Amino acid sequence: MDYSKYLLYLLVMVVVTYLIRVVPYVLMRKEIKSVFFKSFMEYVPSAVLAAMTFPAIIYASDNPVTGMIGLVAAVICAFIKPNLLLVASTACLAVFISGFFLG
Repeated sequence: MDYSKYLLYLLVMVVVTYLIRVVPYVLMRKEIKSVFFKSFMEYVPSAVLAAMTFPAIIYASDNPVTGMIGLVAAVICAFIKPNLLLVASTACLAVFISGFFLG
């Protein structure tokens, strides 16, 4: 890749990232009083994280069914004992074991 193209791409990424962070601050200087909007904005990071990780969970292995089995195992384990290491280990083990049976 040409060095000048690289710098142009880098500059565009910097400007876009900066605008994404500055525009809401400039437009919303007053305190937000809407309870609905505040609660909506509290759930946005969790929803975005879920939307980004869910497809990765399903297609992490060769068989999407094993990914779903791991997801179900992780959700059940998280409800029983909310420990991140235990939940992640249980999901990995479920995918590993179901991979032997489902090919």
